[in-house]
Amino acid sequence: MNALTKGILYVAFGASSYGMLATFVKLAYKHQFTTAEVTLSQFIIGIFIVFFLNLFFTKQTPKASKKDIRQLMLSGTSMGFTSVLYYLCVKYINASIAVVLLMQSVWIGVVIESIQTKKWPSATKIFAVILVLFGTLLATNAFSQDVHLNLKGLLFGILSSLSFSMTLFTTNSIATHLATYKRSLYMLLGGAIVVGLFGIITQIAPTYWNTDLLANTDISVIKTLDYSILWSYGLLLALFGTVLPPIFLNKGFPLTGVGIGSIVSALELPVSATFAFLVLSEPVVRWQWLGIAIILGAIVLMNLKFINKKELL
Repeated sequence: MNALTKGILYVAFGASSYGMLATFVKLAYKHQFTTAEVTLSQFIIGIFIVFFLNLFFTKQTPKASKKDIRQLMLSGTSMGFTSVLYYLCVKYINASIAVVLLMQSVWIGVVIESIQTKKWPSATKIFAVILVLFGTLLATNAFSQDVHLNLKGLLFGILSSLSFSMTLFTTNSIATHLATYKRSLYMLLGGAIVVGLFGIITQIAPTYWNTDLLANTDISVIKTLDYSILWSYGLLLALFGTVLPPIFLNKGFPLTGVGIGSIVSALELPVSATFAFLVLSEPVVRWQWLGIAIILGAIVLMNLKFINKKELL
């Protein structure tokens, strides 16, 4: 097996892991677990696993400086926001639609790049963005009169895509000289701060101190933490949300290159829709599949310039 094939398999598995995540969250919700419990269990177990991976696999690697740790933890807060916002989105709308909203990070990334470089995006990128937006309308079945998308779900979905864009931006630019497990650990610790504060505000404070900081909302829950999620869904959420994807994507991208890696990582979309259809019995009509295909095509279009002959050999 050559390096490119290995890289494609790594990226495909990492992206597919992310694609399965929304279905596991939906199943946890069906068993009456809250968003705070879902996110806390994911990060607690994720940190525990990655910590032990560091003990075994990073002994001979460069040590992180205080500046590295500070920057990685700060960038990791976007990971925490992404988890909270995405899971709130999944709470209100179908998993197959939630992942489409999360993937709006494709065109948001183009906007961020344009602001950073102070240059207008190319005509190809603008056309690809238009395709993504049109594909989104189809993938969310927005043209159907029978579909009534929850506004809260849409808002949380768009906010999660903004946060995810920042996660992707910082992941590829901060402390890249450190080992993957080490970088992941400090980013998880940063994300855990956000998730912990969310848990305190929405569930721990209302329950123990009778102080509902989000009164008159259905986000705040007056209910003691159900620790059984740690051994029911916590391990699945941690593995497919905070452990496996970063490891496999970081292993795969250097082997595939940016172009092919970005295209293969778009497998998250069809995997999420298929998993939700098979496991949750969510309806996915032909227009939604067409919309997903258009979004995938737009991702390919935006990355064509990165696919050179060297990558294909």
